[in-house]
Amino acid sequence: MTHKHSALRSKTAGFRFVDFLRREESFEEAFLDGMKASPRAIPCRFLYDAQGSALFDRICTLPEYYPTRTELSILEAHAGDIAKIIGPGAALIELGSGSSIKTRLLLDRMEAPAAYMPIDVSREHLRAAANGLAGDYPEIDVIAVCADYSAHFPLPAVDGRRVGFFPGSTIGNLTHGEARLLLAGWRERLGADGLMVVGVDLKKDPSRLLAAYDDAEGVTEAFIKNVLARANRELGADFDLSAFRYDVAWNEEAGRIEMRLEALADQSVAVAGERLFIGAGERIHIENSHKYAVEEFSALARRAGFSPRAVYIDPERLFSVHVLAAG
Repeated sequence: MTHKHSALRSKTAGFRFVDFLRREESFEEAFLDGMKASPRAIPCRFLYDAQGSALFDRICTLPEYYPTRTELSILEAHAGDIAKIIGPGAALIELGSGSSIKTRLLLDRMEAPAAYMPIDVSREHLRAAANGLAGDYPEIDVIAVCADYSAHFPLPAVDGRRVGFFPGSTIGNLTHGEARLLLAGWRERLGADGLMVVGVDLKKDPSRLLAAYDDAEGVTEAFIKNVLARANRELGADFDLSAFRYDVAWNEEAGRIEMRLEALADQSVAVAGERLFIGAGERIHIENSHKYAVEEFSALARRAGFSPRAVYIDPERLFSVHVLAAG
């Protein structure tokens, strides 16, 4: 590991944990609300309990699932180029405390980064990840912020240019309108000289996409069904997971993968002391994953007030990493 040191840093770096999450959303409340909605839908953020997170980690290693390894390969090849655009003494602000490997690839190549600020709603995961980075990068201020990065909260003050880092194509889970609003909000927060580095999955042959989200081992199916298993564990529900079919489809018009669970038979399910009737053929929407052409995402970024500065794409044109300027 090669960290760049510089006389630009004159003060002592440290670690801070700032909590802006006033009220954690109740899984019970969100689950019941989603199951009573029409059409039924459960927010995909509830996939990531301990078991769901472990399943997702397995997904990232599957041969069919190209996004993680492809984004890593792009960052390994171009983190130095991105660091040159960023310039010296900047603060890296990560939306979602994700893979520390990706974060380290950027921090290792940035010149005298002033601070690293991960933002995440999961307190314990955030604290552990930020503590680990603080120990490995003692020359950098690490400010862990427990908050929803899409919400309004006062961003702690940091030295230097603010650089948003949003890897993993998480932006694809949002509708185009939601993605534009999120980017526009962060353009304001990053300031006139701010930058945003965003990982974006690209449109490609639907068969390649469907294989990535419906792997041969059935790990993705288990990951999606885990939201029902979690309701069984935490809410006293009695879902029979075998009574649901994992339904994944490519929506050409919307440019997205859609992941749902379809009831195979009429069933009455107990959840948190309530009883829900689910008819055969009813679907529960779990997650979308929007894909973009490079020019589509660049146009969306412009509508959010950013100027596309650079884009890096792997040789197979599977994935892209965009650098956007707020000015």
